[in-house]
Amino acid sequence: MNILGLSCFYHDAAAVLLQDGDLVAAVEEERFSRVKHDHGFPQHAIDYCLCEGNISANDLDYVVFYEKPLLKFERILSSTLGSYPMSWGVFRESMITWFNDKLWIKGLILSRLDIEAEKLLFIEHHLSHAASTFFSSPYEEAAILTIDGVGEWTTTTTGKATADWDGRGQNTIELLNEIQYPHSLGLLYSAFTAFLGFRVNNGEYKVMGMAPYGKATRIDDVQKVIRVEPDGSFQLNMDYFSFHRSINRSFSSKFEQLFGQPRVHDSIFYTSTTHPNGDHPNWDIDIAATNQNYADIAASVQAVTEDTLLKMCENAYRQTGSNNLCLAGGVALNSVANGRIMRESSFDNVFVQPAPGDSGGALGAALYAYHVLLGHKRRFVQEHAYLGKEYTSDEIKNTLDYSGINYKCLDNEDVMAESMANDLNDGKVISVARGRFEWGPRALGNRSILADPRRDEMKEIINTKIKFREPFRPFAPAILEKFVSDYYQLSDAEKLYPLRYMLAVYPTKDDKGVTIPAVTHVGGTGRLQTVRHEWNTLYYSVIEKFWEKTGVPVVLNTSFNLRGEPIVNTPSDAISTFSRSGIDSLYLGNYLIKK
Repeated sequence: MNILGLSCFYHDAAAVLLQDGDLVAAVEEERFSRVKHDHGFPQHAIDYCLCEGNISANDLDYVVFYEKPLLKFERILSSTLGSYPMSWGVFRESMITWFNDKLWIKGLILSRLDIEAEKLLFIEHHLSHAASTFFSSPYEEAAILTIDGVGEWTTTTTGKATADWDGRGQNTIELLNEIQYPHSLGLLYSAFTAFLGFRVNNGEYKVMGMAPYGKATRIDDVQKVIRVEPDGSFQLNMDYFSFHRSINRSFSSKFEQLFGQPRVHDSIFYTSTTHPNGDHPNWDIDIAATNQNYADIAASVQAVTEDTLLKMCENAYRQTGSNNLCLAGGVALNSVANGRIMRESSFDNVFVQPAPGDSGGALGAALYAYHVLLGHKRRFVQEHAYLGKEYTSDEIKNTLDYSGINYKCLDNEDVMAESMANDLNDGKVISVARGRFEWGPRALGNRSILADPRRDEMKEIINTKIKFREPFRPFAPAILEKFVSDYYQLSDAEKLYPLRYMLAVYPTKDDKGVTIPAVTHVGGTGRLQTVRHEWNTLYYSVIEKFWEKTGVPVVLNTSFNLRGEPIVNTPSDAISTFSRSGIDSLYLGNYLIKK
C-alpha cells in the first residue's frame, strides 16, 4: 500500500511516502527549491518521494493532507471579522491568499497528481502532529502533547494513544483537552522572536540561543502577557498582541511600553556576557547594556515557556497514567525545554520525531490514515532521519568535472574517515555532503560542517567566517553514543530518542566542558547528537578515529549551509556553499575537494 503525506501553504512544505507502513522517503520542499521554509506546493518533494518509492502517482492508494483547510478558513474569517475594522489588513491579505491557493487545495492536489477524488483524505492539524510522533515512537501507549502556533483552531492538545503491534489490538489517538486560538504558546514565543529582531517562523531558535546570555529578570513582566494555570493551561492577555489584527506586527504598543523598544533586525549583538573582556571590535558599553536587556527578555520568555511545558507534562501524566510521552508541534523544537522535560517530568520515556513542526504534519497525516483510518498494525519506528535524496558517484563526478574544480577520489570509506579525522585534528573546518540528506531541520552528519570541539576559537571562526551569522549561535556536540555518560549528566543514552536528532539539551559534566569548549554552551550545556554505527557508518568512523587521535569522542557539528539558505542538497549546492565560505575541505560523496 502506497500513501503520500503532504503539508504546505503555511511554512515548511513537505512530502513523505509510506509503503506498507514503512517510511520510504521524507523531505522538505526547501531542499529542492532553495527557498528557506518554502511554503509552496511541494512538487519537487512529491516527485522525489515517488521516484524513491519506484512508483508513479497512479500507484498511490491514498494522498493525505495534514490539516482541514475549510475549518482553518472558518477560523480566519471568524477571528478577523470579530476584530474588524482593526483587522482589515489581515482580512484583505488572508482573502487574497486563500482565494488564490488555499481554498482550492483539493482541486490542486487532484490535478497535480491526476488521482481520483476518493483517494484524497484530510486530517486535522493537531491529529497529524500527534500521529507523527506517536506512530514514529517505539511505545505501545503514550501520553501526547502537541504545541504550536495554530492549526485550524487548536494551538495545544493533550491526548493519549495506543498502538496495535501484533494485529490483535487497535490503534487509537484520543485528544483529551485543547487550547484554541488566539491563546497560543507558539505565537507568544513568536511575538518575542519578532520583538528581539528575528524573523517569525524562522528565528525562534535564535531566541533560545540568546537566552543563556541573559538572566530571567523579566519573568514578572512576561507573566503579565500570559496567565498560566497550575495544570499548564494558559491565556494570553490580547492587549499586548496584534498578530490577530495586523499583517506587520505580532505585538502591540502596550507590549512595547512594558518591554521597551524592539531590537533592530540584524543589529550587532554583544553583551558583557558574550564578551566579558569588552573586546568586541565595535564595543560600546551602552550598546552592550541595551543588548543585555534583550538577552534578559529572551531568558525570561524561555523560562516561562519551559515552566509552562513542565506543568502541561505533569497534567498529561496525571490524566493519562502513562510513563511515556510523545511531543510534537513547532514548540517541540525547543531543545532546552525538551531536555528539562526529559530530566524533570514524571515521564520515564520521552519521544520527539525529528521534524516535529509543520513539515512533520505530512508524516503524521500519512501515519494516521494507515494506522487509524485503515486499521493496519504498527511496524515502523523512527530509528534515524536519513530519508532524503542521495546522489550517485557518477552524478557527483559529472558535477565536479563541469565545475572545473580539482578533486581526489577516496573510494574506501576507511581512508575517507582517516582523512576527515586528520583534517579535524589539524584544526581544519570540513564539510560533508554524502548519502541521503536528513529529514527535519537538523544536519546529522550527511549534510554537516564539522570541526574540532577542543578549540574554543572554532565558535567565532564558523559563525563569522563560514556561516556569516550571529556570534552567540551555539554548535552541537556529535558524540559516540557509548561515551555520552562520560561527558553529560545522563545515563541510558540509547533509550533517549531525542538525542539522536539533536533535539534536547543536557548539562555537561563539570570536568568535560573545558575539554570541548567549542560545543559547550554558556552555563555548561550541550545540544548533543548521539551517533551509533548502524545509523551512519562513516560519521561514526570519523568520530571514532578522532577519538583515537585525541582521546575526545566528540566533534563539532553544524548544518552545511550559509546564513539564510537551506541546508545543501545537490552536489552543486555543496560546491557553491563550499566556494563561498571559509570551509577548508569538502567531502562530497566519495570525492575530496580542498582549498
